[in-house]
Amino acid sequence: MNSLHRDRRLYLLLVANLFSSVGTGITMTAVPWLLVQKPDGGTWFGYMSTTMTIIMFLLTPYVGMWIDHMSRKAMLMLGEAMGLVIAAMFALYGMMGTEYHVWHLVILFASGSLYYFLFYPTLFAFTQEVFHPDQYKTLNGIMEIQGQLATVISGGAASLLLTKVPLYSILWLDACTYVVAIVCLFFIPYQRSVRNGDTHSFWMKMTEGYHYMKARPLLFWFLLASFMPFIGVMMTNYLHPIYITDVLKEDSSVYGIQSMIYGIGAALAGLIVPLWLRKIGTEVSITITVFMYAMAMTMFLLVKNTWIFYVLVSLTAFGNAGTRVARSSLMMERIPNGKIGRIDSLFRALGFLIRSILLSVFTGLVSLQHVLIPYAILSGLLIISGLLVLRTGESVKKEQFHLTG
Repeated sequence: MNSLHRDRRLYLLLVANLFSSVGTGITMTAVPWLLVQKPDGGTWFGYMSTTMTIIMFLLTPYVGMWIDHMSRKAMLMLGEAMGLVIAAMFALYGMMGTEYHVWHLVILFASGSLYYFLFYPTLFAFTQEVFHPDQYKTLNGIMEIQGQLATVISGGAASLLLTKVPLYSILWLDACTYVVAIVCLFFIPYQRSVRNGDTHSFWMKMTEGYHYMKARPLLFWFLLASFMPFIGVMMTNYLHPIYITDVLKEDSSVYGIQSMIYGIGAALAGLIVPLWLRKIGTEVSITITVFMYAMAMTMFLLVKNTWIFYVLVSLTAFGNAGTRVARSSLMMERIPNGKIGRIDSLFRALGFLIRSILLSVFTGLVSLQHVLIPYAILSGLLIISGLLVLRTGESVKKEQFHLTG
């Protein structure tokens, strides 16, 4: 069953995901840039980012329940169709010669944020449902590589298109990528798996992910600790530009190079970590990658050299992407498909909460010119996470889980 390279569904899914990710990625790069060029645009962008974070945090439990009680294929196609309609509407608006105002850009940014918010949890549950468990490890590695490829393409395309074509042309390109994604998803064979009946109350169904993990505390702490490298990446997306300017005393070219190096490191993890999973096991692989990330985060404090910075960026990329590949495989193998949406949403909600707290603390520290203190905090959190993964990993490996939940 591991003949994934002969599976037509994989290629349809990869093409759909690549096109929609590139199209949305270009738009989501262009819109914030254009927004901050408007009068008070930076303020609006800050308000919008905060508002969308709060909205997504509040919606997370509902999204998990929808994923577990609806057709995942229908949800994916609906998300693509909504993206198509919004992109086409605003493209037509721009073609009529009307200037885009702040509120237009705010709506585009909000719709793009919601697209990402709905798409990736649904895709995660869909791939678990459609593919065989023997294929999960290789599949997650391939999806990681494809995700990094989409990021590189969308970033490069956005940098070229922003200065050469109007926004409505970018939106038409985005709309076309949605069409390709819809067609590919349509042709993926899908038979919805049998899930538990809706006999429980609404509240019980919505909180089932919490109750499932409460009964499995070792797995909960293992998965939460292994989620921390991703939190670290979200924070360094904010911190690295400041670190490069204030600590390394370098210009924007270093930031561009580190973005490319990050993509290479993450893609390598997508290639290598699936091999580790088969040779040394999922739990051990996660322990290695979390400690790799923690070590690199600590070294940012100790070594302030640009070339070493590039090496550390590659290690954080490998550590985060490798942890994500292994963690996704573990969740697909251990958690019933009928509950995966709500359980994944539980960790996403906790992630939103942790990120919001850290960002508020780090913003205050950076404003006081203490950019290294956030790195020290992240280093401490990642070391604790590594120790927690190490402590619980063997027990999680031995613990018996029943997919019927």
